[in-house]
Amino acid sequence: MNGSAHPSPNMVDIKLKRGSAGLGFNIVGGVDQQYVVNDNGIYVSKLKDDGAAAVDGRLQEGDKILAINGVVLDNLTHRATVELFRTAGEDVELRVLKKFPNHVNGPTGSRPEPRSPVSSLEVLVALAGVVAVCAVIYMRLRKKHF
Repeated sequence: MNGSAHPSPNMVDIKLKRGSAGLGFNIVGGVDQQYVVNDNGIYVSKLKDDGAAAVDGRLQEGDKILAINGVVLDNLTHRATVELFRTAGEDVELRVLKKFPNHVNGPTGSRPEPRSPVSSLEVLVALAGVVAVCAVIYMRLRKKHF
């Protein structure tokens, strides 16, 4: 974190300022609680909606935290890592391996809106089809009764 080149293009340094609710995310993993098989790493499990990490916008669920303020998290227990976070101070620098590289850059609040796999037009077409089928059935049943 001392300005050295990143060995991976998916690696990013993120500086966060601790807010009233802390840094605003939960972690999983450690040598005693492996989250990924054969990996003792620490991973972001949940972002708190209005926490410092969510407001910053770069840290995402599934990202692997490699270091806190220059302290590498290799072979630490979950509890030891939590203690590092707790005592890290107000300004915290994280070295992170991104799970999804396309989330590395971008201004705060620029996360794309989640898209539904079904568009509004498709829903309208499907509803129109249902209405048409119902109308045909209704007309046939109506003719039989008169």
